[in-house]
Amino acid sequence: MNKPRVALPIIVEGRYDKIKLSSIVDADIFTTDGFALFNNKERLHLLQRLASDRGAIVLTDPDGGGRVIRSYLSGALRGERVYHLHVPAVRGKESRKEKAGKAGLLGVEGQEAEVLLSLLAPFFGGEVTHRAALTKADLYADGLSGGVGSATRRRALCERLSLPPDLSPNALLAAINLLFTEEEYRAALGEVTA
Repeated sequence: MNKPRVALPIIVEGRYDKIKLSSIVDADIFTTDGFALFNNKERLHLLQRLASDRGAIVLTDPDGGGRVIRSYLSGALRGERVYHLHVPAVRGKESRKEKAGKAGLLGVEGQEAEVLLSLLAPFFGGEVTHRAALTKADLYADGLSGGVGSATRRRALCERLSLPPDLSPNALLAAINLLFTEEEYRAALGEVTA
């Protein structure tokens, strides 16, 4: 299946939302990790940098928790290129859960693919202007994934680049390609001692 490309980064609440969107669109998707965002200044700083540099799409659940996170992001991500999309309030529960949430509504992960595609359709196409063009192979070759000590080295690089220290290799790759030139990346990597 050829997935449509969404040029702007998409911000969602959790990993299951990210998994759902990744299955239907080609996009750089970042999570807030739910309410953990409120106490994670590094993650908030990353989202602010993405939104101010590139713009962003915010897509949260239609329940109370989703509204609180959206409201928080509305204040934190100021800019004319921040787009808030709203999934419909559909009653039900996600298949992976034993029972429905408190509001009894499907979140992003529970929405039909067609619904999500129609919400994101205005953002299809367009060129993503990556500042760097690194690949997963580059991260592996640079000792940032798949090897002994790669998590420690990745954490040190994240700290050097003022990124959240807990980024996965995929999230790190997306952030580097969107926010830094290859020269900036190589310079920061050269300063990592781990």
